[in-house]
Amino acid sequence: MTSDIGIIATGSYLPDRVVTNAEIAPAAGVDAAWIERKTGIRERRHAAPGQATSNLAAIAADRALLAAGLSPADVDHVVVATSTPDHPQPATASLVQHLIGARSASAVDVNAVCSGFVYALAMARGLVRDGGHALVIGADVYSRILDVRDRKTAILFGDGAGAVVLGAVPAGGGVIGTRLRGHGADHRLIGVRAGGSRVPASVRSVLDGEHYFRMDGRGVREFVSGHVPAAIAGTLRESGLPATAVDHLVPHQANGVMLRELGEALDLPNATLHLTVDRFANTGAASVPITLDAAHRAGALDVGDLVLLAGFGGGMNLGVGLCRWTAAPPRSGTAVRNHTSALSHG
Repeated sequence: MTSDIGIIATGSYLPDRVVTNAEIAPAAGVDAAWIERKTGIRERRHAAPGQATSNLAAIAADRALLAAGLSPADVDHVVVATSTPDHPQPATASLVQHLIGARSASAVDVNAVCSGFVYALAMARGLVRDGGHALVIGADVYSRILDVRDRKTAILFGDGAGAVVLGAVPAGGGVIGTRLRGHGADHRLIGVRAGGSRVPASVRSVLDGEHYFRMDGRGVREFVSGHVPAAIAGTLRESGLPATAVDHLVPHQANGVMLRELGEALDLPNATLHLTVDRFANTGAASVPITLDAAHRAGALDVGDLVLLAGFGGGMNLGVGLCRWTAAPPRSGTAVRNHTSALSHG
């Protein structure tokens, strides 16, 4: 099945502050070399004190619009994938819509954790079938919910945002298909226990550390190896394309060592595996669009290439997307507005 809805531009934003392994290793009880050996990560970015998820998302959105040659007035929908929203409510997408000045656009959040961007892409594809443009953004600020003493999580995550503009593309290009699957029986593998209706935030929940992100790393690795290859194979089968047709694999940047093992297991002989995890670590829902933007701006993606996106994470959720690449080479220049302090209090 082909589609005339596709990615016409990309953009991303990483905070200025670079945090090396040496900086975070002591609190986690490990050394810098151990982190790189176990994860493939050398450094990550952390948001500045005045930056929240919406601020990062807005800058990435502006950069994607600049690359597309569009203005905020051209945006009909803003879909933000995040599991670290500015607040429980309103939606972070509403704040982004306000920050970028897309006054006529709808705004909605998607929380499928690290697979959220692919979920958001699938939703936005439906929203623009009858015309218009959608901004699809993945953004997370994980540094605010990490226990620096927990080596299972503190060493893995960073902050960032990535965005794409979705709209009409020439026939035969664009998003060919998506495959979304939930495995709720495994929901305990990843999560933040407190802060919702089941365990409301309280002095006790903070003292007990229940507001921190926790993860069963071994369980997650087993989930990925057990489910991701089958999901990718199913997506290709439904699209009528052989594995040899895939030119690029852009996965969620969970762990560099795990991703290289996954790449070998997938049997995509002609696909280039794109990784940014060494520089930016795991940026949650932002990792797929950040890596996609990095590949695009490096000139690695040619019009007509077949790009496979693979997200996986808390829930547990899986999202696979298959795209025939249609974005033109990025326009020169990245000057955008600074949204760091424009919305400090909502």
